[in-house]
Amino acid sequence: MKESPQERPMVEAWTDGGCRPNPGPGGWGVLLRFGGKEREISGADPDTTNNRMEMTAAASALEALTRPCRVTLYTDSAYVKDGMTRWLTGWTRRNWRSASGDPVKNMDLWKRLLDAAQPHDVTWVWVKGHSGHPENDRVDALATSALEAATSEPPS
Repeated sequence: MKESPQERPMVEAWTDGGCRPNPGPGGWGVLLRFGGKEREISGADPDTTNNRMEMTAAASALEALTRPCRVTLYTDSAYVKDGMTRWLTGWTRRNWRSASGDPVKNMDLWKRLLDAAQPHDVTWVWVKGHSGHPENDRVDALATSALEAATSEPPS
């Protein structure tokens, strides 16, 4: 018997990504909360942009879930939230073209994010970054640590 959306587990996903400089090396971080447990994941890319790292964090959060869930995904990226809640319908209707007719930037990651969100019931929530929000600060630190680990010189 198929599970109804109301029966799906509830998950909180906190995501962040960034670069130093932009574009340049980047990192992303995720905090997942489910049933009183937490899981952190993070990663880095040697040559990317802030937007790509924000999108990678959100996609990675959703891809980490092993079954359909009700997800509240928190991001400090208006680009990610607006892309998924406002712009995506038009882009797909126009065959991945912007309103001006240009190809959508970061189309590969928008498609990845769309696929990752598909099995879930996702509520996208924007939070102000760098404003003392504990979970947002935590995923920012994860992203920064991943970036620093990826760009540090190995010991000789």
